[in-house]
Amino acid sequence: QVQLVESGGGLVQPGGSLRLSCAASGSISSIYVMGWYRQAPGKERELVARITNGDSTNYADSVKGRFTVSRDNAKSTVYLQMNSLKPEDTAVYYCNTLAATGIYWGRGTLVTVSS
Repeated sequence: QVQLVESGGGLVQPGGSLRLSCAASGSISSIYVMGWYRQAPGKERELVARITNGDSTNYADSVKGRFTVSRDNAKSTVYLQMNSLKPEDTAVYYCNTLAATGIYWGRGTLVTVSS
């Protein structure tokens, strides 16, 4: 089992920045990939960014050049640095991990981009 706890969401103005964090605990040695998904009101959950154990990354086209995913293996934490935020980035952001023991989700953190 892997437990994920997100933090760092909040209200930010368009053009601003936020950094999300996700701390993993439990069977962290079994983790292959960590990443972030988001779900806006009335929309399906979508991949935002993810990073593998080998530090390979991939991003949704809508966030390329603005968001950066990174991980600190010593802290078992994955980060999402979000710059140049737009109102359409407003969503609940969920941490996700693929591990040998299964797929796990955090409870989510709300990001609101509004003036």
